[in-house]
Amino acid sequence: ANLKETKLTHVRVGQRATLEIDAYPDHQWTATVASISPATGAEFAVLPPQNATGNWIKVVQRLPIRLDIIEPRSGPPLRVGMSAVVDIDTNRDAALPDVMPGFIKDLFSWGMTK
Repeated sequence: ANLKETKLTHVRVGQRATLEIDAYPDHQWTATVASISPATGAEFAVLPPQNATGNWIKVVQRLPIRLDIIEPRSGPPLRVGMSAVVDIDTNRDAALPDVMPGFIKDLFSWGMTK
C-alpha cells in the first residue's frame, strides 16, 4: 500500500490492518504491517523527479508499506495493482488531537477556581 506521509504518524510494524479490495466489495482480508519504506518510491527511481526552481507547492508524499495477509487463500484471488482501502489499527483515538485532554482538564480546573 502507498500511504500519505501524514497518515503514517502512529503506524508501526506488526499492527493489524483490514483490506477491502474494490473488485470484491463483500470480502475483507486481515493483514499485519510487515514493513514501512524508509523513503518514498520516487527516491529509489532511476531518475527521481526534480522539483523545478520556484515551485513552492508542497505535495504530500506517499510511502510504500508492505502488508502480510494472514490467510491469503481464504478469499477470491488478488492481483498486483488492484485498488484497495486499507484500515490500520494504530490503537489511537483519532477523534481528538493529543492536546485536547490536557486542554479540557485546564478548562475545567479554571472554571472551578474562578
